Amino acid sequence: MAAEGPEVGPGAGDEHGVSAMLPRLMQLSGAVNRGRVVERAMEAAGVSVDRPAMSVLVSLHVAGGPLRVGEIAERMQVVGPHVTRQVNELQRRGLVHRITDPDDQRARLVEPTAEGAAATDRYLRTVLGWLGGVLADWSPRDREVFGRLLARFVDDLTAHLAAFDDDGRSA
Repeated sequence: MAAEGPEVGPGAGDEHGVSAMLPRLMQLSGAVNRGRVVERAMEAAGVSVDRPAMSVLVSLHVAGGPLRVGEIAERMQVVGPHVTRQVNELQRRGLVHRITDPDDQRARLVEPTAEGAAATDRYLRTVLGWLGGVLADWSPRDREVFGRLLARFVDDLTAHLAAFDDDGRSA
């Protein structure tokens, strides 16, 4: 019996026009990875951590407050032990620390230190500067539409893929 999965190829169940988008999504992924955007931004910002550790710091920044390891893992879409290793290394380097959860004295939250927050700010300013440069010639309307549609696409894709984790079947 053949494995179930989407058909691939021109016209193969493509009533939504996704096959025309796939090459552009692959091009975007390739440009970001080949261009080593994350690594170059960390280098330009003077941040010497690896990519997963930077993801932990950015997750904490975006959250706007301390998080449990499980919450960080969920935001990064990885397993908790992976985040625990990253947090331990970041803590050893003085970029994060653990604090007591005010809602549960037995639990610990992770928050950036002043040095960790400053490093994350430098990194994000670098990345946002580059992205701003890419969009500089776009009209305000085009930037707004792109941002709205990109957010919708990422939210819908994330929810759709979560169904794989929830029930182990194709969504």
